[in-house]
Amino acid sequence: GTGTNACYLEDIKNIETLNPEDFPGQEHMVINTEWGAFGDNGELNFIKTKWDENVDEMSVNPGKQIYEKMISGMYMGELIRQVLVDLMKDDLIFVGADREQLLERGSFFTRYSSEIESDPVGEYTRCRQALEELGMDPDEVSDDDCSALRYVCEAVSRRASMMASAGITALLKKMDYKDVVIAIDGSLFRFHPHFKNVMQSRISQLMGINYKFDLLLSEDGSGRGAALVAAVLKREDYGKAK
Repeated sequence: GTGTNACYLEDIKNIETLNPEDFPGQEHMVINTEWGAFGDNGELNFIKTKWDENVDEMSVNPGKQIYEKMISGMYMGELIRQVLVDLMKDDLIFVGADREQLLERGSFFTRYSSEIESDPVGEYTRCRQALEELGMDPDEVSDDDCSALRYVCEAVSRRASMMASAGITALLKKMDYKDVVIAIDGSLFRFHPHFKNVMQSRISQLMGINYKFDLLLSEDGSGRGAALVAAVLKREDYGKAK
């Protein structure tokens, strides 16, 4: 969606900033990772592209929230636009069409990617509708243009879903539970035609066959997720007391 973050369940004994004696009878705590800031110290430089750097430099917080800028819906549309601008400079796409609006920063909305990738392979109905919103005459756009545009959208969205999958996998391996439900909120996960499926596939590959997990759409991922964890732990405590 607009940004990205994750919380996970940690054993209190493993939290070095806490004294377990301050939490008698409590074994677990929900940790807010603020993982959107991962990469702020250069950890992701090996996969950053010049387009990522352009998006970062033009953002309200340059050098911050690098992971977030590479995977979240707030930045994905602009990331795609940056790639398209380079292709247009070399006259590799939309030659002869009105490209003026696409040269404006922020003009390519992330929802366009979802719409373009929703077209059946080889069909470009939604793609042409999106380009018409961007001021282009659909008749001046070739199928090759639409195919190239879809390829760029897929490359950016697949990278985002794979990077999100890597983050979730790291937390799953940290918790080391064999059967987990992951509650996820956000417009990308909810509306993008392939985002969830790519995540499901990639997490399975990274986790291996000994782990079972489900990706669950939560209408209010952060608030409801924390409430569900609290409810489950309370029920466990109640069960032990009985």
